[in-house]
Amino acid sequence: MEHYVTLFDSAFLPQALALHASMQRHVPQYKLWMLCVDDEAGDVLEQLDLVNVALLRLSALETNSLLEVKSKRSRGEYCWTLTPYAPRFVFESDVSVRRVTYVDADLSFRKNPKPLFDEFDASGAAVFITDHGYAPEYDQSATSGQYCVQFMTFERDRGESVRRWWQDRCTEWCYARFEDGKFGDQKYLDDWPTRFDGLVHVLRAQELAQAPWNATRFPHSAGVFFHFHGLRIAAGRRFDLGPLYPLPKTALQYVYRPYLDDLRQAIHTLECHGFAARPQSQALNWPRLLRRAASGVYQQLWRFHQLNFRKY
Repeated sequence: MEHYVTLFDSAFLPQALALHASMQRHVPQYKLWMLCVDDEAGDVLEQLDLVNVALLRLSALETNSLLEVKSKRSRGEYCWTLTPYAPRFVFESDVSVRRVTYVDADLSFRKNPKPLFDEFDASGAAVFITDHGYAPEYDQSATSGQYCVQFMTFERDRGESVRRWWQDRCTEWCYARFEDGKFGDQKYLDDWPTRFDGLVHVLRAQELAQAPWNATRFPHSAGVFFHFHGLRIAAGRRFDLGPLYPLPKTALQYVYRPYLDDLRQAIHTLECHGFAARPQSQALNWPRLLRRAASGVYQQLWRFHQLNFRKY
């Protein structure tokens, strides 16, 4: 059985439930550890009692080193700081877990992830990471990093030196800005294949790991998972798809629309349990969105009209 861990606060409960729904459909024999950054998220999830889920409350796990930096970072920066701690919290909670895979809460599985683990197992490595796989015209490797913190596997013993190095670096510095070759928790990964030679494997089949920045590069049907980076619940019960990347109509129809359905169902479930989903971004800025739409082609106009402005 594979173990996974994700982290989020109460504002991102809809994404967490959508992730779980995708795993129920596509991931056999799994356990998802949910690290609740605030107790409100933990309280709601205790009511829901999701199958194959174990809850971790950050309030019971925060170390002195984490508490020292917490007030100096934004909520988002603090969540990035927590990422390398998440596998450790799982290992400490269950001594039988031999490896754990961190997944972002806004990721959704579209197929069985077995091909990912088959490639990792064949590599003989102890840590598994994925390349952003940018479409060439959207390559942001220089500032955002070559590799993406979205799906990362760590073995308990052999992967500990890598995880601990990353934890120490993120504790020292983890901010949402590019500075001295660093950016958040992500740029630290850039030299892992050489720094930890033989311990880190980078996914070769890049088409299996998809996101908005490579939607024009790979056929949507090849993806094992899709990372819905930047997609937010906006004020007025609407969705904002986030950063402006060209999205093929097939990706909008067969990837984004089903995910929005999962988010709607998640919001409905939460509301039935007395939790009102909160906006994750400001009210839609119509002048800005119209300028963005006007700057693109018909495909972008279709995207904004059909999806960004849809209510849930």
